[in-house]
Amino acid sequence: MTSKPTFRVSIFFVLCLVCFTPGCQPVKEGEAKKSEVETKAQTYPLAINRGRFFENDGVQYLWGGDDSTTNFIVDTLLLKPAQFHFGIGRERFPALLDPSFVSAEDAGAWLSDTSRVLGFTLGNTVRAYPIELLKEHEVVNDVVDGHPVFAAYCVLADLGAIYDRVIGDETFTFALSGYTYFDPNVWDGMDGFVLWDRESESLWWPLIGKAVSGPMVGIPMKVFDENRWAQTTWGEWRAAHPESVVLDRGQDFERPKTWPHFSAAEIRNARGEKPSQSSVAPRWGDNGEKEE
Repeated sequence: MTSKPTFRVSIFFVLCLVCFTPGCQPVKEGEAKKSEVETKAQTYPLAINRGRFFENDGVQYLWGGDDSTTNFIVDTLLLKPAQFHFGIGRERFPALLDPSFVSAEDAGAWLSDTSRVLGFTLGNTVRAYPIELLKEHEVVNDVVDGHPVFAAYCVLADLGAIYDRVIGDETFTFALSGYTYFDPNVWDGMDGFVLWDRESESLWWPLIGKAVSGPMVGIPMKVFDENRWAQTTWGEWRAAHPESVVLDRGQDFERPKTWPHFSAAEIRNARGEKPSQSSVAPRWGDNGEKEE
């Protein structure tokens, strides 16, 4: 019988502490964002603390791997070095260059109806890129009905989309830089993968939809016409497109030692394109299966 008054007094004391202790006052927006940055720094390894940013002969570099030729020149970087995470090397993820596909029937042996996929149709070609496989590759460079595209998925940001690889009549080939980046003001502050292209060695951050360093800095990415692809499930996609082929499992490849780089004229041509498509992908679920 004597425990109830004591309980009420304890609750009153706690409420007083919450209401009147200075450290428990409402957090200002700027302080909240600073706290979020600090929390992110504790969650994932900061690239800057791992020595991934460095200078050599007056040039700013971002480490790309044990081979010094894989380092990125980042003199024109639009992002903050202190908000880069990881730095595992730019060829660690097998971003496919020549993907293979299997029939819907074969894929049905390991894909469930609830498995998420990126579905894509162009001309007479119908493709499905399962998210569980895109988690392994993150980028799949493809040519669909003669047009260069790439499918991408970032597990940290839950960003999945089909992009056009042709910018200014030049074809780009994308891969993973080995870094993620976050900005408290972008995509709810989530980390998102940083891509690079093999032809210009520019860095691209899909969460803002543009190149963030290198020869292509500031140029928008090109999300493919959203009427041609969908963020959906295998069950829904297969029902609407039984003829669809599906990205096959277990694919890897020997990373190329060299790659043809764009000439200055090709860079100028690519930079000259006027944006006409969305550059930032829709959130998952905002571009679902279209009704026929």
